[in-house]
Amino acid sequence: MDRCASRFTVSLIPQATLSDLASFAPAAVSLGGEPAGHGVVGLPTNFLVAASEHTATGTLFDRPVTVRFSPIGVTIAPGDGSQLRTRDTAQSWSSLGLAQFSPTASTHTYTQRGVYTATATIQYSAAVNYGNGWIDVAGVLDIPTSPYGVTVLEARSALVDRTCHEDPSGPGC
Repeated sequence: MDRCASRFTVSLIPQATLSDLASFAPAAVSLGGEPAGHGVVGLPTNFLVAASEHTATGTLFDRPVTVRFSPIGVTIAPGDGSQLRTRDTAQSWSSLGLAQFSPTASTHTYTQRGVYTATATIQYSAAVNYGNGWIDVAGVLDIPTSPYGVTVLEARSALVDRTCHEDPSGPGC
């Protein structure tokens, strides 16, 4: 009698792929900006993406599983044909301790006034845990945000000797 054959069973879990995780979608994230919905020609417009690491639970290969999604980068298309990529999620000027219109990894400077539709794509890595530790899943998930409208204006100033209230027909009034 083979004593080992009667005591042990081996159960192999297949290596998960990105297509296996199709039912475990990363959380939706929206694109925002500062100043809110606007930009100024020649000054940085800051794009905001609040992506963070999060998990989802369910069943995979007939086993309970937790799937972890970790943001590893953001690609922003400001709507003027350019793109910028950052490894960090895009943060506000105040959270970075910066003054408004400061350049950051997620700012873009428009060269012409107009109305633009900006979009972003968040790149996530994934890992699965069947209860015995995290196993990385090969590949990257590209998850788009909803579009974000930006109205870019020009700022003009003039030095004058009186205010518009004092001289309503003066320059810039």
